[in-house]
Amino acid sequence: MIKIKSPSRLHLGLIDLNAECGRVDGGTGLTLEYPHVKLKACKAEKMSINTFPGSEKILNGAKAVLGNNNGISFHVETTVPVHVGLGSGTQYSLCGAMAANRLYGLKLSVRELASRTGRGGTSGIGIESFENGGFIVDGGHKFSDKKTFSPSSASKATPAPILFRKDFPEWYIVIAIPNLKGAYDKEECDLFRDICPIPLSEVQEISHIILMQLIPSVIEKDILYFSRAINNLQKTGFKKREISIQPPIVGKLMAKIHDFGALGVGMSSFGPTIYSILETKTSSEKLKREIESFFKNNIDGEVIVTKANNSGAVIEEVAYEGN
Repeated sequence: MIKIKSPSRLHLGLIDLNAECGRVDGGTGLTLEYPHVKLKACKAEKMSINTFPGSEKILNGAKAVLGNNNGISFHVETTVPVHVGLGSGTQYSLCGAMAANRLYGLKLSVRELASRTGRGGTSGIGIESFENGGFIVDGGHKFSDKKTFSPSSASKATPAPILFRKDFPEWYIVIAIPNLKGAYDKEECDLFRDICPIPLSEVQEISHIILMQLIPSVIEKDILYFSRAINNLQKTGFKKREISIQPPIVGKLMAKIHDFGALGVGMSSFGPTIYSILETKTSSEKLKREIESFFKNNIDGEVIVTKANNSGAVIEEVAYEGN
């Protein structure tokens, strides 16, 4: 039997959706300790799983590796919310693929599993989060290979190269998840088509922020400059446009978190998840209470205080435990 615990992630922003330099995509992200996927899997005559939103991606991940000739029985204990900007699709697919890989002794790498399951065609953050965790910057794809602006779910490009990976400081990460869904499937594809290409000047601005502000702040453990970088990323490029299509309540939530004293506030991927990074447990718990009060008065939602995952997924082979 295999046990897998796989992290979620924040996607801080895509870098280049202009492609004039010959490459496209690229991005930066942060692996989270919680929420996470936690499951058990063992060989079986057919594929089966306890059903929940996203469970089909685990089965499809396993089938992408095994075909229809072998079976696995999955039991999922904890889940990551779907379509809220936490990268559940990649984690579910890789969990299913990795379970198949280990149970049947296929010895495939994480990147090979990602290719087989069709993940990583736009962002490499989720794949690196699964493999190694931490703070990540990926280098995107050759536009001649990809030929279009599209999300990972609609792209067949191979997983992007990782340019930078670093353990994230022991800061507290406050995540606010309004009871809404971000763009996905056809809506997400249409948005890429309608929004892109992003002006080159904005791509250059994003690159400057990441290279000269975001990455150094992680290396030097400077939360002030990290927060400034996060704020700057919300104001330009694809991220600015991702925020612009959100329901008004999301913008109101971001503004309120700033009012509550957070130095930096960002939206993960297509949202609606909003995040802020704080230095102390006291300040993070205070912000959590403030956001919970906001949700109580405006919209249902969940608030989580967590830290970075700096090691990636945990995969254990254990003796079968029976029912």
